[in-house]
Amino acid sequence: MVVRQSAGILLFRRATVAGTPEIEVLLAHPGGPFFARRDEGHWSIPKGEPDGLEEDLLAVARREFSEEVGSEPPEAGPGGAPPIPLGTIVQKGGKVVHAWAIEGELDADAAVSNTFEMEWPPRSGGRQVFPEIDRVAWFSPADARVRLKPTQIPFVDRLVDHLATGAKPDGG
Repeated sequence: MVVRQSAGILLFRRATVAGTPEIEVLLAHPGGPFFARRDEGHWSIPKGEPDGLEEDLLAVARREFSEEVGSEPPEAGPGGAPPIPLGTIVQKGGKVVHAWAIEGELDADAAVSNTFEMEWPPRSGGRQVFPEIDRVAWFSPADARVRLKPTQIPFVDRLVDHLATGAKPDGG
């Protein structure tokens, strides 16, 4: 049995909120008519599936970030810090998602996603084009936990733990 896989990048930045240092993470809201009115529990890290079995998963994560957000992710964090491996999670449908965190900046308002086409409305025979991601936004870890698909929350928790302790994130 072939296990479906996906790889993504959790971009984060350091911010000061009400005089307190904090981090913010960039999340993506799925586009298309099914998610137009859905918010909490439906956001995701920018991610996607490999094109082949041999494709490097970090390369997949970088490519998918570029396609879904419209700009390249940083190669490394400040000072050349390498991407932080956040391990894997298994989504409700069984897909295994691999993730890395990279510190960097991005103008969320300028993000532009790739598109997909589908029959809409259903059984109408008409086809419409929708963005794969209709918006991205920065969130505090607490707000991200509310917005994210529940199975992806551990990625935020692992990043926060790593930044607080310097320990290698688990979940591999």
